Amino acid sequence: EKSHGEEHPQVAVALNNLGLLLKETNRHEEAEPLMKRALSIDESSYGPEHPTVARDLNNLGQLLKETNRHVEAEPLMERALSIDESSYGPEHPTVAIRLNNLGQLLQATNRHVEAEPLMNRVVRILLLFTKRTGHEHPHLRVVIGNYASLLQEMGRSEEDILAALAKVKREAGNPPEAE
Repeated sequence: EKSHGEEHPQVAVALNNLGLLLKETNRHEEAEPLMKRALSIDESSYGPEHPTVARDLNNLGQLLKETNRHVEAEPLMERALSIDESSYGPEHPTVAIRLNNLGQLLQATNRHVEAEPLMNRVVRILLLFTKRTGHEHPHLRVVIGNYASLLQEMGRSEEDILAALAKVKREAGNPPEAE
């Protein structure tokens, strides 16, 4: 703050990082004002539709989710998703991360029917990334597991889950046995 001034984007980065550290050490009450301040600085610096703002919204939304403030978290996560879809396009891995976070929030609030298409899309995006680059996305196996867990919570049989996974893999242009 002394070097750049209280409202400089580098201060927002430091605030956001400290907020994340505090969140990870279960110091949520200390983390929240730092994350909110980082969001405010970034909105002022970059405008309300910048990917950096989406990152801040997502991080704050994740904090609120962890503190069972789902109603407050959801619009932040939706806004982060919208910004990143506009900024990067609908098939970008960052969009998949936002979709996954929103899908898991919906799953945590027992809104499985709403979560399912989001989680399906997450898997498809990361499969497409893997196909395009020739390298498995580092989160691919986790999101496949998240999707399978959601389907299981929805009462789907193991056979139905395997069929759903095979279908999304086919739609992404991957052979069903590929993970």
